[in-house]
Amino acid sequence: MTTVHSLGAKLLCEFVGTFFLVAVGVAAIMHGQSDLLAVALAHGLVIAVMVSAVGHVSGGHFNPAVSITMFVFRQMTLTGALAYTATQLVAGALGAWVAAVGLDIKLDDLAGATPTLSDTLGSGQGLLLEVVATFMLVWVIFAVAVDRDGSFFKIAGLPIGLTITAGILMIGPATGAGLNPARWFGSAVLAGHWDDAWIYVVGPVVGGVLAGAAYLYGVKPRLAGAAAAPDTV
Repeated sequence: MTTVHSLGAKLLCEFVGTFFLVAVGVAAIMHGQSDLLAVALAHGLVIAVMVSAVGHVSGGHFNPAVSITMFVFRQMTLTGALAYTATQLVAGALGAWVAAVGLDIKLDDLAGATPTLSDTLGSGQGLLLEVVATFMLVWVIFAVAVDRDGSFFKIAGLPIGLTITAGILMIGPATGAGLNPARWFGSAVLAGHWDDAWIYVVGPVVGGVLAGAAYLYGVKPRLAGAAAAPDTV
């Protein structure tokens, strides 16, 4: 029998997962900003662990772009998407703050852990890269988690985490690899670093929605017409 989890339980899982994503990510960046592989693995591993731990409760979004995409394609309600997004943003800010306090980092210095465009890129290029990398992430999420013919209850956390790692290796030096408005917001709000802010919101959301549309209408059209399940917020 399927367990129906309360909204409170789902939000707690989203809070804990997003908190640790941002705390681990910020700490990894501030420890060694030049080690791209270590930063990519840190983000990918924490996502893999947290999705595996609580994906069966909340879906393991930890990302407003994912929650918004789920709402757009009727995988969750508007109330649920708004609650998830607010929880993720608060958790991101708290995660960045705890990492800063624990590592004795001035809040202003968190600008160094905030996704930022390379000086060699224009805003259009940055947006394109964020869209493409987030498309890859959300495509994998739909394939292994939303599609119940996929591996949600077994290994979903692993491919999702590896996709995060691949995305950071792909565009990290160019855009900082936001892929997630909560990850960007957590350090940005504390550092007061709002450079190219719109790219780190619009890019992931557009990439997520495009991926959802491509998977649902191109691969599994029967899922596109399916409303949120009874146990979905």
